[in-house]
Amino acid sequence: MTILSPEQVQERLQAIPHWTLEGKTITCDRRFENFIDAIQFVNQLVEPAEAASHHPDLAISYNRVTITLTTHDAGGLTAKDFDLAATIDRLG
Repeated sequence: MTILSPEQVQERLQAIPHWTLEGKTITCDRRFENFIDAIQFVNQLVEPAEAASHHPDLAISYNRVTITLTTHDAGGLTAKDFDLAATIDRLG
């Protein structure tokens, strides 16, 4: 997988406005009413992540889920990260 140029990263970020660039990762924070809703959201991530064979780093703190994406084996951001971010955004 090819690492995206800084220009390509900025262009792709425009399509996923809830995500921010943090070094070689993109990150999104989601907040929910409670812990159960947060965990239900995390459970929804399993199928698309498995289908893409690309797995996000997750941090769960009660009603907050932080999702971080990078393509570890490529050493930076690739199309896989932005494709999965867009899929995650469609989950609600």
